Amino acid sequence: MSRLIVISNRVTAPNGSNSGAQGGLAVALAAALRENGGIWFGWSGEQTDQFTGQISMQRSEGVTTATVDLEEQDIDEYYNGYANRTLWPLFHYRIDLAEYERGFAGGYQRVNERFADTVRPLIEPDDVVWVQDYHMFPLGQELRRRGCKNRIGFFLHIPWPPRRLLSSLPKAHELIETLFAYDVIGFHTQEWMESFIDFARAEMEAVVQPDGVLRIGLKSVKLVACPIGIDAKEFAALAESGSARETYQQMRTSSVGRSLIVGVDRLDYSKGLEERFLGYERFLTTYPEQRKEVYLLQIAPPSRATVETYQRIRNTLEGLSGKINGAHADLDWVPLRYVNQGYPRDVLAGVYRAAKIGLVTPLRDGMNLVAKEYVAAQDPKDPGVLILSKFAGAAIQMEQALLVNPYSAEEVSDAICQALNMSLEERIERWQALKAGVDEQDVMWWLKKFTDELRSVPMETETRLPVEA
Repeated sequence: MSRLIVISNRVTAPNGSNSGAQGGLAVALAAALRENGGIWFGWSGEQTDQFTGQISMQRSEGVTTATVDLEEQDIDEYYNGYANRTLWPLFHYRIDLAEYERGFAGGYQRVNERFADTVRPLIEPDDVVWVQDYHMFPLGQELRRRGCKNRIGFFLHIPWPPRRLLSSLPKAHELIETLFAYDVIGFHTQEWMESFIDFARAEMEAVVQPDGVLRIGLKSVKLVACPIGIDAKEFAALAESGSARETYQQMRTSSVGRSLIVGVDRLDYSKGLEERFLGYERFLTTYPEQRKEVYLLQIAPPSRATVETYQRIRNTLEGLSGKINGAHADLDWVPLRYVNQGYPRDVLAGVYRAAKIGLVTPLRDGMNLVAKEYVAAQDPKDPGVLILSKFAGAAIQMEQALLVNPYSAEEVSDAICQALNMSLEERIERWQALKAGVDEQDVMWWLKKFTDELRSVPMETETRLPVEA
C-alpha cells in the first residue's frame, strides 16, 4: 500500500505519557499513520530567527514526524493572524470577531509556499498526500505548482460557514478556488459540505455532478462527508488503566457523594464556556433542592494566549466562576471547579468515568471528540449521561445524547436536571446506542472512508487545468 503523507499546521510527536497536549485530531492522525506508514509534516511550534527549511525528523511509537521552525513574523501573520484572527472566527460564525488585514493574508500565503517548498522533496511518486484543516487551504495548489502529480486530499475539521458570512472575507473567491487543486475534500457533516457547495454554486458558478464531483469549468474536485472518530477501543482500555482507576477513585473521594458534571474544552469562545457556566448557574437557582448534590468540574487548558480575544474569554470565565461560587458556595461545598490546565488522556479517562454527566456544549464545532471520548470511557453497568450541543458536528451521529441549544440557559439547566434524575435503565439504553456508533465509526473507519475515496481518483485527472505559477 502507498505511504500516507499527512500535512498539518502543528505536529505532535506521540509519546507514552498520553500527554494532555495531544488533542483528538493529533491522536487520530497518529493512529492513521501507524496503520499506513508514512510521514507527518508540519510546524514544530518553535520559532527561529530565519527560516531555512531545515527539517527535523523523528520517529516515536511507530510514527515518523518531519517538522520545521517558523520565523516570528510568520507566526504572527500566518498563525496568530490569518488562521486564528480571520478564518477561525469567521468559520465559527463569529464575524464580529474576525479581523481582516492584508498582512495576515500575505503571511498565510507565504507560509503555505514555504511548507510546499520544504515538504515537496519528501513526497515520493506513489505517496498519497493528505492535507489537514483551514491553516493550509492553498497548500495543494502550491504543491501542484511544484510538479506534484500525486493524489492530494484535504480535510476540513471546522464548520464551513454560510455563504453570506463567507462573502465578507476579502478575496474569498480566490481562496476557495485554490481548493480545486485537491482531488478530494472532506467535511465532517453533510451540512458543512452543502454550505461549501452553496458558495461555489452562487459565487463561482460551480456545478455538482451526480457522482459528488464539483466542477468549475475544467476544474473539478470530489466532495465527501466523513465524520472523524476516535480510537474507541484504545480509549476504553485507557479508562481501565491503573492511572485512570486511581483518578476515578480520587474523583469519587473528592465528590463526597455528590454527582460530578464534567466539561473538558480548549479555552476558546467557540466552545460556549460562558454560556455553559450561565446554564449551570440557572440550574443552581431553578432547582435549589438538587444544587448541593452536584458540582461542575470545567477543565479548560489555555490556547492561543497571545491573541487578545482569547485573553478576554479567560478573564470573563475567571470572573464568572468567582461570581457563581461567591453566590452559591457553602462551608462544605463549592459548586464550580474551574481548572486552566491540560491533563494526560488516561487521567481524563478516569475523570470521564467518574462523571455522572458529560457537558459538551460548543456554540459551533466541526465535530467534537470529547463527546465520543466521554462515551467510550463509561462503565457499562452504570454509565453517565451525555449532554451535547445540537450545533456540534457530533450531534448528527449522537442523537441518543440529550441535545440542547447551548445559547439557552434554560435548556441546559433542564437537561442537567433530566440527566441527574434519569433511571439506570434509560442511561444504559442511551449509552449502548451511543457506544455502538462510537465503536463502529471510529478513527480507522474515518481513515479508510476518506483514503478509499482519495485512492480511487486517477493519479492525473484529465479534467485538471495546469496550475500557473
